[in-house]
Amino acid sequence: MSVLCDRVAARAAGISLYGLAPPKLATSEPDLAAVAARQRERIAALPVDGVVVYDLQDEAGRNAEPRPFPFLPTVDPTQWAHEYLDRLRMPRVVYRCVAADTKIGLATWLNRLQARPSPLAVLVGAPTGAARPELSLHDAYALARKRAPDVVLGGIAIAERHARRLDEHERILAKTRAGCRFFVTQAVYDVTATKSLISDYAIALKQRDESPVPIILTFSPCGSEKTLAFMKWLGIAFPRWLDNDLCRARDPLAMSVHVCESIFAELWPYANEHGIPIGINVESVSIRRAEIDAATDLLSRLRAVMTR
Repeated sequence: MSVLCDRVAARAAGISLYGLAPPKLATSEPDLAAVAARQRERIAALPVDGVVVYDLQDEAGRNAEPRPFPFLPTVDPTQWAHEYLDRLRMPRVVYRCVAADTKIGLATWLNRLQARPSPLAVLVGAPTGAARPELSLHDAYALARKRAPDVVLGGIAIAERHARRLDEHERILAKTRAGCRFFVTQAVYDVTATKSLISDYAIALKQRDESPVPIILTFSPCGSEKTLAFMKWLGIAFPRWLDNDLCRARDPLAMSVHVCESIFAELWPYANEHGIPIGINVESVSIRRAEIDAATDLLSRLRAVMTR
């Protein structure tokens, strides 16, 4: 097991992750090798506990509005994490959408993952409640507990959903009972919704005399109005004032980095005061060099907040 697995087991605050998406499936093999080499070099120099590799889905059913960017299939996240990035001496947290899985397929995948030195995974359900997958997220958790108990399971937490339904903390508690040992949030731009989730989670834990698990807050730089539209399409909440300011900013990328830093500077002490161990996951899902550099800068800023 790895230091990251140990920190998750210890329910430690301050876990730092770096998130990325695999390249497009249509990318040529020489180009895939070149991308992998660049990512390995960049990530190896980052002060993080692990790297997150996402399982991107079309998610067309989540929103009636047209998708701002066309969906293009990517390289399988497990293949990218454990084959193309195999020389990266760092734990990988692999996302897997179980909506299209069968029990046999997921069990096979879990068994292979469990054989790796640092088996960490985040299982994700269908992107919309209207979908009726063959394998539910609840069934996937049960299968993981039975067939691959050494896999360190993570779950998704969405503060925006909590703002609407006021029950996301109950989802976290239920998923923890189902085997999740840490949670990764959707990208945070609404500090109030996130504080409300932390507060309700802390109260529920105290009422049940239970201990918290790490909540890893995701932060993603926003470098253009089109990126902002896509993030909103995905369900990421932007307060009206921030939406207005980002659309009119001379440098929206610099502004988004500053806003993310300010948000985390408010959330870090708040979570500590309420006994909730939080950490950071800084995404770099863009191929634009400026946004990749901004993600690295943001990671440094957020880690500095944790060490003040």
